[in-house]
Amino acid sequence: MADNVIELTDATFDQVVHGSDVPLLVDFWAPWCGPCRMMAPIVEEIADKYAGRAKVCKLNTDDARDSAMEFSISAIPTTILFKSGQVQKKWVGLTSKKELTTAIDQLLVQEPK
Repeated sequence: MADNVIELTDATFDQVVHGSDVPLLVDFWAPWCGPCRMMAPIVEEIADKYAGRAKVCKLNTDDARDSAMEFSISAIPTTILFKSGQVQKKWVGLTSKKELTTAIDQLLVQEPK
């Protein structure tokens, strides 16, 4: 996994997501999921691009079932963009890097200087 990607667990989810003062992208995935593996390099590129300005996390739904259930994850990959602990946008299925970065950029533009 890329250096800038944070691996979440049920134990760390609330603290990391709700404690973040920058936009935070969470990739809900599982090792057996083919589209999730296709999504991994996109997530890592986004993590590198936004290092220091946004957080990028991955949550293995097999290991963190409580968090997956909390956000009604019924299909993976699902990607959720949070700001101040609140869901801003949710994508289900393979999502393009452009679509994800556009949403992150919109939140960063709203940031008070």
